[in-house]
Amino acid sequence: MRFGGDSLVIIAGPCVIESLEMCIEIGRVVRDACASHGLAYVFKASFDKANRTSLGSPRGPGAEEGLGHLRSIREQLGVPVTTDVHEAGQASAVADAVDLLQIPAFLCRQTDLLQAVGRAAGERGRAVNIKKGQFLSPSEMRGPIVKVRDAGCGQIVLTERGTFFGYNRLVNDFIGLGDMMELDIEGGSPAVCFDATHSAQLPGASSTTGGRRERVPMLAKAAVAAGVDAVFMECHPDPERAASDASTMLRLSDIPALIAQLAAVRRAVGG
Repeated sequence: MRFGGDSLVIIAGPCVIESLEMCIEIGRVVRDACASHGLAYVFKASFDKANRTSLGSPRGPGAEEGLGHLRSIREQLGVPVTTDVHEAGQASAVADAVDLLQIPAFLCRQTDLLQAVGRAAGERGRAVNIKKGQFLSPSEMRGPIVKVRDAGCGQIVLTERGTFFGYNRLVNDFIGLGDMMELDIEGGSPAVCFDATHSAQLPGASSTTGGRRERVPMLAKAAVAAGVDAVFMECHPDPERAASDASTMLRLSDIPALIAQLAAVRRAVGG
């Protein structure tokens, strides 16, 4: 698939794979809402949440079962899929199963991981989404982009997901978002995505990561108005019972109306 064209891309799904049936339910709702407004859609879910706050928190089904589910979702729904890669040794298997390989924000400077993912993606014609670390400026993301591109991947997405600013809250830097969209890098600027879900987190607020779910739609609409190529959102039929990121995931039933609003904003700004 391609990013950076005329169509806004919605990357959405549950934080972690809880069951194949739930993923199909979520993916079908989001797919149909995107199709009705002419938006592209990528299903997202993690097979392993390796960075949970608590040691006892559920992490997901693991690579073998989880990647099998992602293949089934792609086949049954007819949409591209994406998931996280946490270790260089996972890159080839993930690239065989998904269309967009995602580098978590806290791993965005790991050279071996970036190059392994870039190489695996390049060999299979996949894309790579690098989440900007909360601890890095937009200009500092040149390094990770170059590492992935040098390994052979020509389709790179750069995702903004909030910046640390004390008092257990992430701050969304829209000036920095504009700077990311204007990064001048040999080989071309990356497509830019805005992660509305994780930008609303309250990290370190308690033994589990807190969040402001009610702010996610506002942030998503602001990012589309700013001109991003894609919006990342997590959703769940019953967010309060979700296995991960329960405080920031949107309720699935609210997604179609929000997608309609994002499409309207995109049209209004000339996208």
